[in-house]
Amino acid sequence: MQSLNTTLLRLCETKTTDPTERRIKKSRIYEKQEKGYETQLPHLSNPHKLKKITIMEATTLSEARVYVGTYGKYNNGSLFGAWLDLSDYSDKEEFYDACRELHKDEEDAEFMFQDWENVPEDLIGESWLSENFFALRDAVEDLGDTEQEAFFVWCNYKSRDFSNEDADDLVRDFQDEYQGEYKDEEDFAYQIVEECYELPEFAKTYFDYEKFARDLFMCDYWMDEGFVFRAA
Repeated sequence: MQSLNTTLLRLCETKTTDPTERRIKKSRIYEKQEKGYETQLPHLSNPHKLKKITIMEATTLSEARVYVGTYGKYNNGSLFGAWLDLSDYSDKEEFYDACRELHKDEEDAEFMFQDWENVPEDLIGESWLSENFFALRDAVEDLGDTEQEAFFVWCNYKSRDFSNEDADDLVRDFQDEYQGEYKDEEDFAYQIVEECYELPEFAKTYFDYEKFARDLFMCDYWMDEGFVFRAA
């Protein structure tokens, strides 16, 4: 049995082988009303408390949006602004044009991103939005919902840098390593056996999928959140 596991493993290997960290602590305080947005903040003992989130979460980039105010209004006690859907803009310049139109009552307004949704933390801050957001959004556009979720799991595990790496390279590397979604490691091992070697039905009854899975995930594959990736 051990030699059979080793042989199958070899067969499968052959086949399958301007940014700043400062921002106001996020608070879901903006609820759309008939005449605009609620503009009262809960009491904050330190509204400029530093916060950095280092763990990426699964994000639907096509649904990204940002609440845009200005430092001028904030310093005068106003949180007037609006949610802008980033899907409405092809690049950073178009987005900033919309920000300027929203706050055209101010000359040379300094924009303040007071809240955001579905934007990776590496690509946005209180006073900046990375151009790479739009490149990444477009690069993952052809991935299905499950693949996009797996993409962020992979990026987090590999500590890939959204802010500096080429978005197309990120997606290409992900696709090279992504194997699919499985119930557990043994489920993936069963699929590998089915694809790589035609065992007679009686042999499947005696085959040790648990040990084979252990061999596979010892060096050649890894699994996180139900997604399997080839080790590279």
